[in-house]
Amino acid sequence: MFIPLGYIYRLVMQYYLATSRELKRLDAVSRSPIFSFFGETLAGLQVIRGFSQTPRFIANNEARIDRNQQCYQPAMTINRWLAVRLEFLGSCLMFSTALASVSALLISRNIDAGMVGLLMTYTISVTGSLNWLVRSASEVEQNIVSVERVLGYASLPSEAAADVPDKQPPKTWPEHGSIEFDKFSMRYRPELELCLREVSFTINGGERVGVVGRTGAGKSSLTLALFRILEAAGGKISIDGVDISAIGLHDLRSVVSIIPQDPQLFEGTLRQNIDPTNSAVDADLWQALSQAHLKDHVMNAMGGTLDAEIAEGGSNLSSGQRQLVCFARALLRKTKILVLDEATSSIDLETDEAVQAILRGSDFKGVTTITIAHRLNTIMDSDRVLVMADGKVAEYDTPEKLLENEQSVFYGLVHEAGLGSKA
Repeated sequence: MFIPLGYIYRLVMQYYLATSRELKRLDAVSRSPIFSFFGETLAGLQVIRGFSQTPRFIANNEARIDRNQQCYQPAMTINRWLAVRLEFLGSCLMFSTALASVSALLISRNIDAGMVGLLMTYTISVTGSLNWLVRSASEVEQNIVSVERVLGYASLPSEAAADVPDKQPPKTWPEHGSIEFDKFSMRYRPELELCLREVSFTINGGERVGVVGRTGAGKSSLTLALFRILEAAGGKISIDGVDISAIGLHDLRSVVSIIPQDPQLFEGTLRQNIDPTNSAVDADLWQALSQAHLKDHVMNAMGGTLDAEIAEGGSNLSSGQRQLVCFARALLRKTKILVLDEATSSIDLETDEAVQAILRGSDFKGVTTITIAHRLNTIMDSDRVLVMADGKVAEYDTPEKLLENEQSVFYGLVHEAGLGSKA
């Protein structure tokens, strides 16, 4: 009986694995949205409660859990299916052993009760071993789905090389900080349409340029292009005459600073958050904190030391203070190009005015500043304004000239924001 039952065990296992493997894959795929949506919900909890959207987010989360349970419940069901059949096969093996014992007793009458008990004991252990073998083989093949997902992520296209030895720019690059977009096009994924379409404009070294436009116009896409977070689909970007697509990412990103709208802080010390590369002396760190109007807070509330602890995500700081830490980080780097993605949106008006004064002061003289503006009043005194629309350059001139034309897009945006009289 062992040979035919072993063959049946193998058939059952193959039939079970074909289904359980796919259900395990579906379970893993449907579980990821639950965790990502839950994390996004926690990050925006105040906004969700402020706009009374709690029921909608609860419903969305329950829908994702229901979708996962639709994959998980059949997996448990076929697990019971396997258990019933394994136990049935084990019972068949036990029955065959008992039948053989009775047959031997009837034929030879030369078998004792001890021998029958020994046979039954060995049969039970063999049945358990076969069940364990089938389940172990099944679990290995099911869990290998996780390795499959890891390999899938590992095979994703990586960024360009951090260093290109034969294309390194001069040590003094960039000297002026001029930026030129030459018919630059870009898309987020190969199968999607272009988000930037043949964008062409030039920013002179030391200029302060504001970038405005409606939602989806391509303002933030310019930032992604400048840092080569996404590669070009056409055209090029040059900084002081150097094509940034030809150099290493480290050479490019080390000369461009950004102060994001959503400040990014890491668990560790204040020093590590301001100077992650540990390349600055304490005097420069304190000067950056002073310029960012954080020195008093560090001295009074954080023990007066650069080794003060920052919680994960900067949760022990207010939203404005987190943004000022990012501002101090950019001040410390002293790069020739600075990108501000509405960098003062979480700062009170008094501190905002002080920060704007620093940006216009001697510390940033000669620094090319690109301000992605969501509040138009922050870029009204810029040297020039770039107006984006549908991924293209709609207008590019000084604020004064754009406001003189009542048909311009910028004129409409300013008056929609109620800044017409102030301008």
